[in-house]
Amino acid sequence: MLKQPSVRIGTRASKLALTQSRMMQARIVAALGGAPEYADRIAPLVEITTSGDRIQDRRLLEVGGKALFTKEIEEALLDGRIDCAVHSLKDVPAELPAGLIIAAVPEREDPRDAFLSLHYDRLEDLPQGARLGTASLRRQAQCLSVRPDLEIVMTRGNVDTRIAKLERGEADAILLALSGLNRLGLGHLPRSLLDPVASPPAPGQGALAIETRIEDAGALWVQALHHLPTALAVAAERGALEALEGSCRTAIGAHARTLGSLMTLTVEALTPMGEERFRQEGTLDLATLGTDAQRLKAVRDFGHGMGILIQAAGGDRLLLPEH
Repeated sequence: MLKQPSVRIGTRASKLALTQSRMMQARIVAALGGAPEYADRIAPLVEITTSGDRIQDRRLLEVGGKALFTKEIEEALLDGRIDCAVHSLKDVPAELPAGLIIAAVPEREDPRDAFLSLHYDRLEDLPQGARLGTASLRRQAQCLSVRPDLEIVMTRGNVDTRIAKLERGEADAILLALSGLNRLGLGHLPRSLLDPVASPPAPGQGALAIETRIEDAGALWVQALHHLPTALAVAAERGALEALEGSCRTAIGAHARTLGSLMTLTVEALTPMGEERFRQEGTLDLATLGTDAQRLKAVRDFGHGMGILIQAAGGDRLLLPEH
């Protein structure tokens, strides 16, 4: 017997997005008291093609930013065609449309970036002038800051598409999020992993976001997906993102990790070609912060403060010029 009507889940149609949404579908069905064999009836997946999926030949910053991966799905939420959306959190802009909220953040996968190559084990091993495939301004800037000789090859598309480009020899190496590889059963492919303190990943990388209408945020099936330690970490990272006016025109990395009650946050922003790198790091004792809501606000403010310091130091040099 179901505890409430069905929950329609909005998702992009890529293999990774569907894999992630199937993971959340199973948990929603369990929270609703349904049997797994009826998952598609109880919590059907509604596939939505976004502008970001349709445009594959240009960087996101050239065509409207990462909101292109969420815009059509959010419109479906606001129109009542779906009841929740499953996003990769790093694709969710710092500001949401009025009426919508990130209602739950499930437990995070490994947030690190993965180095894939047919012939080389590490970024440092690439020969002079090698081609590195990425469409991420952050990854470009971080890699050029230590290897300014590299040629950056714009590599958009889903995971399979990018790996195929590597195998065809269009790049000597590519960088992908390890979380996506793990979820697709491809965690064996990386030759090495980037240190998340030396090269902080995108804010929220490895985490998912369950987006709902504000009035649905307190539903039991939503709260069953929520993982507070992950929510605290990504709140700190996204606080920095908000302060730095995070967009695809800014190379921003942030990495929060917790040991006991202590959260340590590393934030950096780089000039687009990696010539200058601005970093902040600090530690916060979560045990002193009261309720969950107070802790979420405190860690967001913690990250925001670091972002403000970096913004003051880097200014307009952090922005990729508009063409």
